[in-house]
Amino acid sequence: MHTPPTFDLAICGAGPVGMALAALLVQRGARAAGIALLDAKSIEQARRDPRTIALSHGSRQILEEAGAWPVEATPIHAIHVSRRGQLGRSLLHREEHGVEALGYVARYGAVVSVLADVCERLGVASLRPALVTGSTEDADGVSVQIDQAGAASSLRARLLVQAEGGLFGQQQERAVSRDYGQSAIIAHVRTSAPIAHRAFERFTDEGPLALLPQDDGYALVWCVPPTRAEQLLALDDAAFLDRLGSAFGSRLGRFTQTTPRLAYPLGLNAQAGGTARTVAIGNAAQTLHPVAGQGLNLGLRDAAVLARVLAQDSSPAGLERYVALRQADRGLTVRVTDTMARIFTGSAPTQGLLGLSLGLLDVVSPARKTLAGLMMYGRR
Repeated sequence: MHTPPTFDLAICGAGPVGMALAALLVQRGARAAGIALLDAKSIEQARRDPRTIALSHGSRQILEEAGAWPVEATPIHAIHVSRRGQLGRSLLHREEHGVEALGYVARYGAVVSVLADVCERLGVASLRPALVTGSTEDADGVSVQIDQAGAASSLRARLLVQAEGGLFGQQQERAVSRDYGQSAIIAHVRTSAPIAHRAFERFTDEGPLALLPQDDGYALVWCVPPTRAEQLLALDDAAFLDRLGSAFGSRLGRFTQTTPRLAYPLGLNAQAGGTARTVAIGNAAQTLHPVAGQGLNLGLRDAAVLARVLAQDSSPAGLERYVALRQADRGLTVRVTDTMARIFTGSAPTQGLLGLSLGLLDVVSPARKTLAGLMMYGRR
């Protein structure tokens, strides 16, 4: 009879959050051979992933601790926040907060590549491509069922971490769920008058529009109603750039180039806690609106705290302690992101207060520092 391999910890989802957890655990003394990373994508597919991700200053610190920095990325020195058609605005700058950069803009594949190299060098077991088809928990551990190229197999682990979340709309509904009635259009665009290392968060009548400095242009995240997204995706490049310029304004001159566009639905889907031997982190625990760019950063903070806890107590009691420790940061980030998403997709009277609020934020230094602290570090 075949005996399935046994591990101390199985991590389902070998994206940045799952691999950061594995690396951080080994850096803290865990047995590398006792950790298994499972992912449905091959490492080659993951390395080629062109998606853009925003890393906060705090996330850089976590990646440094994991041995996964530097990463090829564009630093953000300033963040300009404004409301289209109103005078109020706020500007966050690195010098005010004594950091090298407020955050970084990187490609998913670049972050994954560095973390994968770290995990391989440390000796963490990697099973990919491997589709997790189910799991069964008992008093002694968890049995994980796997499909590898049509061949069924399984493994045993004392604890299981779910770190594979997927996109909103493809997930099971969790305890806290909200469909914002928006889609995010993503692309890489160029302008005639770029401002180096400055990110923009522009609030429009239809939703937030973010431009993140990357390479010789900007990573675009444009949130609009789904019907509007379909219309924008159907336009040719020139017409799309014209609509984008009308929505954003002329702070960066004209929009001159765009890559092919993609769109995905936006919503909140979150659920704290877990079972005696299973816990979810990252997108598997909370999927957020991108308005504040906190999804991946919150997930990396999940990984950092879980690694610290399991290095001291890798038992069901350790998982319980982890859930308790993450309540404050996780709860605040979910609430703030959800509130911002609802305000910026709400009625005109509600949005009308935004310009005034941004103007006050720019002159009230403690409030501005609090906002920057939440964006860079979360709640500590």
